[in-house]
Amino acid sequence: MNVTTADKRAAFRKLHESGCFILPNPVDVGSAKALQHLGFKAVASSSAGFAWTIGKADNHVNVDDVCQHLAALSSAIDLPVNADFEGGFAVEPDKVADHVERCVRTGVAGLSIEDSTGDKNKPLYDGALAVERIRASRKAIGDSGALLVGRCEAYLWGVTDLKLVIDRLTAYADAGADCLYAPGLKTREDIAAVVKAVAPKPFNLLIGASGLSLKEAEDLGVRRISVGGSLARAAWGGFMRAAKEMAEKGTFTELGNGYPGGELNKMFS
Repeated sequence: MNVTTADKRAAFRKLHESGCFILPNPVDVGSAKALQHLGFKAVASSSAGFAWTIGKADNHVNVDDVCQHLAALSSAIDLPVNADFEGGFAVEPDKVADHVERCVRTGVAGLSIEDSTGDKNKPLYDGALAVERIRASRKAIGDSGALLVGRCEAYLWGVTDLKLVIDRLTAYADAGADCLYAPGLKTREDIAAVVKAVAPKPFNLLIGASGLSLKEAEDLGVRRISVGGSLARAAWGGFMRAAKEMAEKGTFTELGNGYPGGELNKMFS
């Protein structure tokens, strides 16, 4: 079956209409193919997960790195790919728009734009500028069919002000975001409040071993769940445990916990 970019974008939008789905985060072509093999309906890139694969820290990759990565993911699988496009790799709305246009050309089905500055002394862009960045991104996406996710990063930076988060997400929705996302929310009450505030637009919940199940998140009104860098950290966990054992003890028992090579070859054949 020859699945086109338009097909993927239409399927991705359909997924956001009802229910709740898991949007796992691969780090490379191999892990993306594995997730497709396991039956997931869509995937999302991870800024941290990808950065670690090329030996860089999160938020230290550039737009060239990311667009090359997104193009590779999008061409390798038949599933829609949602891009973690960080802050658009620029401050000014017009430059963010230029980069968003480039991101859309990679074949992604959606992309997110966040409002964090990277400066812990002033972690979020001023509200008006943050909204203009979303509005410019929406215009850049145009009629391509790609979905725009507006992200408020407040909780990840220690700004645990739920009213601020809700005010920003509703403003991003008004500026053209199709889906809203506030990573770092933990309590059921906060999640439910944000879901209600942005409705009828869908809300993305970040889960990283938080204890909520797919069913519990769906009951709160969440439309999609992503796991950020958690799958990458899980993979690195196995790698580092085995490597540390060899380096520190000269033993190899952790290698016995690896996934069978024959199963991997079968999956990729």
